[in-house]
Amino acid sequence: MSRPSSDDVHAFEARASDADLDDLRARLAAVRLPEAETVQRPAPDPRRWDQGVPLADLVDVVDYWRTTYDWRAFEKRLEQIGQFRTTIDGLGIHFLHRRSARADATPLLLTHGWPDSIVRFVDVVEELADPEDADAPAFHVVVPSLPGFGYSDRPAATGWGTEKIAAAWVELMGRLGYDKFAAHGGDWGGNITTVLGGRFPEHVLGIHTTFAEGPPGLAMDGLTAVEREWAEETRDFWRQRAAYAKLQATRPQTIGYSLVDSPVGLLAWILDKFAEWSDTEDSPFERISIDRVLDDVTLYWLTRTGASAARIYYESHNSLDPELRVDVPSALTMYPRDVEKCPRPWAQQRYRQIVRWRTPEAGGHFAALEVPEYFVKDLREGLAAVLS
Repeated sequence: MSRPSSDDVHAFEARASDADLDDLRARLAAVRLPEAETVQRPAPDPRRWDQGVPLADLVDVVDYWRTTYDWRAFEKRLEQIGQFRTTIDGLGIHFLHRRSARADATPLLLTHGWPDSIVRFVDVVEELADPEDADAPAFHVVVPSLPGFGYSDRPAATGWGTEKIAAAWVELMGRLGYDKFAAHGGDWGGNITTVLGGRFPEHVLGIHTTFAEGPPGLAMDGLTAVEREWAEETRDFWRQRAAYAKLQATRPQTIGYSLVDSPVGLLAWILDKFAEWSDTEDSPFERISIDRVLDDVTLYWLTRTGASAARIYYESHNSLDPELRVDVPSALTMYPRDVEKCPRPWAQQRYRQIVRWRTPEAGGHFAALEVPEYFVKDLREGLAAVLS
């Protein structure tokens, strides 16, 4: 890839038209709903969600979305952080960029996953860039939207898998003047962060990730009882609860019609994952605000990216190179209610310089949204270990 000047990076403003917002509210008012699920139980009870999003919960969220939710507040939030776009390999890439006021700040790349977006990190950017504690490390924070997500362009051809995205992120950081940087991610962002650490050690100072995947075929021998439980839970997840991933990996176009045409269909598809993958006893709103969830869903809706975002599964499902090894310093955090937790002996077969390993007491797949204060503390301490 060529390295154009910073002049090729342009400020960007997210501004939905009033007509699009009126259309959304009209569609929500005209929603057609199925009958209630047949596993009805009194709340709170995680088993209420055994067939997916309960009807009563969905009705409440749809009503709030139509009558109370304020998209303009989220647009203002993005504007306060700072938004930009640049074109890499013919594809427009959107990103948030918050440069720290501190001279000792380290460039930090944060990569989101599915079904989230840049929304995953909006509540932690400011504290990472300009911490209240003067002794805390500071970072120049860059949060790109994955290809096909949010305000990044939707690829018109195949090829934008995790390897190409990682290379594009190196190009992006270089354009911003960050030839060397630290990287963090979870979900697909953790996969991409792993690729960054393995493929680009000359640019990546080290990584922090909530995702870890050992090479395939590792045995259970020698694992502790807890680690064996992790391995069994992860195997159960992929066998019993990953139909969404198989569908998006094989038929993203088919599910995409529903996700782009029906706001309530899109909401249910995404809300289901926020509920199942969060560290909660019932509703995801026990830890994540309804407004943040709707920021995420509305971003997908307004940018019509339900289908294009699903295609990352088509491009990269089960594609992490078995031979890839990460030799840069790595800090790994396995949150207790995440859907995939990798035993440390397995992780060490791929991440060969683990300088910090943590297993917090609370938090799930969306830790930056669920436990933001702990997430920032853990990320800082992990990166301090990596950078030292």
